[in-house]
Amino acid sequence: MSNQAAVWLNKSRRPRLEEGHPWVYVNEIAKTEGEPKPGQVVEVRDHRGQFLAAGYWNPASQITVRIVAYSPLEQMDETFFRSRFERALAHRERFLGTGESCRLVYGEADFLPGLVVDRFDGVLVVQVLTLGMDAAREAWLPALIQVFSPRGIYERSDVGVRTLEGLEEKTGLLYGECPKLVEIVENGLKAQVDIEAGQKTGYFFDQRENRAAIRPLIQGWGARSGIRLVEKETEGGELGRVPVNEKGNIVTFPYWDGATVLECFAHTGSFTLHACDYGAKRVTCLDISEHALQTARHNVEINGFSERVEFVAADAFEYLRSQVAGRDEKLARASAQASGAKVDTSKPLSSEGRTWDVIILDPPAFAKTKRAVEGACRGYKEINLQAMKLLNEGGYLVTASCSYHVRPELFLETIQEAAKDAGKIIRRVEWRGAGKDHPQLAGVEEGHYLKFGIFEVRSRKAL
Repeated sequence: MSNQAAVWLNKSRRPRLEEGHPWVYVNEIAKTEGEPKPGQVVEVRDHRGQFLAAGYWNPASQITVRIVAYSPLEQMDETFFRSRFERALAHRERFLGTGESCRLVYGEADFLPGLVVDRFDGVLVVQVLTLGMDAAREAWLPALIQVFSPRGIYERSDVGVRTLEGLEEKTGLLYGECPKLVEIVENGLKAQVDIEAGQKTGYFFDQRENRAAIRPLIQGWGARSGIRLVEKETEGGELGRVPVNEKGNIVTFPYWDGATVLECFAHTGSFTLHACDYGAKRVTCLDISEHALQTARHNVEINGFSERVEFVAADAFEYLRSQVAGRDEKLARASAQASGAKVDTSKPLSSEGRTWDVIILDPPAFAKTKRAVEGACRGYKEINLQAMKLLNEGGYLVTASCSYHVRPELFLETIQEAAKDAGKIIRRVEWRGAGKDHPQLAGVEEGHYLKFGIFEVRSRKAL
């Protein structure tokens, strides 16, 4: 055997490591051999002394060893990181193309636990989450520069999980020049990213493909308003198909066939941009943060969509409830008038009672721990229930959860319960996870955090 420090695992443990899980918990370790230093790479052996893997050691963490290789490895040096980065880059170029702004390194899924790297138009933003990766800075930083040739590298290790590793939060410039605001292109749309003050690393690349998935929902709504395409003679004397309303007049508004869309928890307005690009008639972009909406406004402006977007700074829960209350009041008045009852229409409604063709819910994580799951599910049920009530008949609910502790089957069950209480029948159109720059290791449930669904929503009474 080598002279490298080693940990021996319990005989009675579950064979998670052999099944591909890259974490070794403290209660799985029977003994240590040698004197490993925090952050140092150690061998991991089973109870018989058989070599299983190599990983870095942190006795202060419940996750005591994080696996980085399944063959002998004495240290994570520059050569090691360069090889890992080259593999990560090859994966992104295969599925996204060369030079794309995206997540370049995704921790365990790229066999680099504790290290996250996002690329924003030539600027890299890194998050260092663990002691082992923090201790290896002098190795991975030059390897990043060599493999990705960035113009600058900025650190955003301002996350609470570092305290579990015995580390302080840290931010700042690591290399080159990094402007505070960087403009990227995603799915052909421009977006401004605040790498210093934006959430996480500044942008959520994990929804890239999901944002594009709303395209089929956005057009095909004109007929509901009585607009149809007919053959008419144009000003040039040629016959062509043009949209006309119920009176036979030509409709000149170019987005006559587009949906009305509400995006809640909009952050920087990424779904709003995609809805507009796909032909939405009108989009309501809502977030509780005025700072986030400032970025969303800028993104809408630089893409030329300002005339079709309104911005609302409000709590999504309160806004949805208020619109439902206003809608219910409208329906009650209409029902009373239809029955011949006298209705006091001078009394203002509690809210507009608006409805939409498509409603998008992309909230932050509601459950950061297992103990928070029950409350999180109440929150998910509430927003999905209220949103279903505000959808026009046959409209679409686009809903997501990034709470890892709320497992996919539980999230789906919560949506179904919301539909039941709302008196709706839902049909699942899409059920997806994170994008291709967020690969998932089989057997590692912790990486399967994002749930994304698209549902057609209809009233029970209308079927």
